[in-house]
Amino acid sequence: MRKKTNIEIITSIEVTEKINQYPKDIQVKLEFLRNLILETASEIESINKIEETLKWGEPSFITKHGSTIRIDWKEKHPNQYAMYFHCKTKLIDTFKERYKNTFRFENNRSIVFNLNDNIPIEELKHCIELSLTYHSIKKLPMLGL
Repeated sequence: MRKKTNIEIITSIEVTEKINQYPKDIQVKLEFLRNLILETASEIESINKIEETLKWGEPSFITKHGSTIRIDWKEKHPNQYAMYFHCKTKLIDTFKERYKNTFRFENNRSIVFNLNDNIPIEELKHCIELSLTYHSIKKLPMLGL
């Protein structure tokens, strides 16, 4: 199904600095998500390059044929952090259809995690994969599920 590929990962000191500004327990959670995104990208045959950058002040991940993924923590919800997806795509609607009993969603923009959640890794990697390849699959019903 997935094939390990050589991938160019363009890292960003700004992303590292941003993550280091979060509380220590949040840093660990966001580093986990960051590594999961980069790992997933490296397993997708069609992805040759992924770039991390700051978008709207949030760590973000971009591929040529994908939709941007962002990760962040907000002070107003100190026990939560999230993975954000472009709200004008079919991504969250598709995730809700497939994983409605697996994840918590905030409207059509994010998957929300509590600090003590056990993250279902394979399911989240599937969501990441759909986002990182979105422009190649967006015309397929349910993104090809």
